[in-house]
Amino acid sequence: MEENYIFSSESVGEGHPDKVCDAISDAILDNLLEQDSHSRVACETLATTGLIVVSGEVTTNGSLEVEHIVKDVLTDIGYVDEALGMDNEKVKVIASIHAQSSDISQGVDEGTGLHEEQGAGDQGLMFGFACTETPELMPLPIHLSHRLAERLAKLRKDGTMPWIRPDGKSQVTVEYNSTGPLSVTKAVIATQHDDMLAEKGSEDKEHEFIKSEVSAQIIKPVLEEFGIKYSGEFIVNGTGRFVFGGPAADTGLTGRKIIVDTYGGYAPHGGGAFSGKDPSKVDRSATYMARYIAKNVVAAELAEKCEIQFSYSIGVAEPTSFSIKTFGTGKLGDDELTKVTRDLFPLKPAAIIAHLDLKKPRYRQTSAYGHFGREGENFTWEKTDMVDDLHNLI
Repeated sequence: MEENYIFSSESVGEGHPDKVCDAISDAILDNLLEQDSHSRVACETLATTGLIVVSGEVTTNGSLEVEHIVKDVLTDIGYVDEALGMDNEKVKVIASIHAQSSDISQGVDEGTGLHEEQGAGDQGLMFGFACTETPELMPLPIHLSHRLAERLAKLRKDGTMPWIRPDGKSQVTVEYNSTGPLSVTKAVIATQHDDMLAEKGSEDKEHEFIKSEVSAQIIKPVLEEFGIKYSGEFIVNGTGRFVFGGPAADTGLTGRKIIVDTYGGYAPHGGGAFSGKDPSKVDRSATYMARYIAKNVVAAELAEKCEIQFSYSIGVAEPTSFSIKTFGTGKLGDDELTKVTRDLFPLKPAAIIAHLDLKKPRYRQTSAYGHFGREGENFTWEKTDMVDDLHNLI
């Protein structure tokens, strides 16, 4: 008999310094795609005390006002005062951006380089995953972690919990048996907050207030909405206080939260990050396609759990590998399902971009709370519109 086991995943809020950087990089990408859908962008951001540095390679017919975009993102997140971790008006912005390498561009421009077709913008390996643990076909621990982090921001911004500041994290531990999730055994929230010592009288009383409010208004509503049992063992601000936060307390970089961006460690992640990269970079576009394939396979009830893995060589359109694992849950053998999906779904970079409509500005929204398991028309890779096609081939 298989023993029970536990699994944990974490998320971070939009005000976490690394997510601030992801948001700025993706906002720059969206701005350029809105002006020129053929823009080539590889944009990295660093955030530290009073300073944002934006660098990278850009080839576009559009114009770029980096400082304006940076300040708009900081305003939207809520970094409007140095006491919060950054001031959107006083921040210094340094930009160092140059054109994409001609050696790279000839590999992704049709009719140039060694091959006529648009090739991959880099070599790399990509993974996609889906399972039946949530209606969104995502693993439960990362799904709940994202919803907790999302609710922190929502109640901060709508004034319900005005003492919450932008920086924050969440973590959820789920107990499983052979049939799936049983219960949440632990939930963790770290949220930046106003200094309330004068009002509450002591650090202990301040912490008691924060833990009580976060437990009642953030953690319990999310867990109860999903309908899973939970132990009530919650950890809120494990150090006691979290007043000093944001980029002033912790330097942020684009692409450092790649496990948060995908499946919370429940499934593998490829070699590259997403934010700030246009869809010619298969790190991003092919990973979206991998999720799309896996989700459609599970939605078609061909498997309860599906992992896709494929890889590319720079400048070459055809993947160098493609495979599926269903962990014994598939209605077809993995070899047969691999053949069916490889024949059905577009896997060349240009075809992926066209099928998922990836040349439109849709990326700023992906920069926090995960790239997968999301709702809305911008998340084209979350559609399950290939279910009938899969059924027709089987």
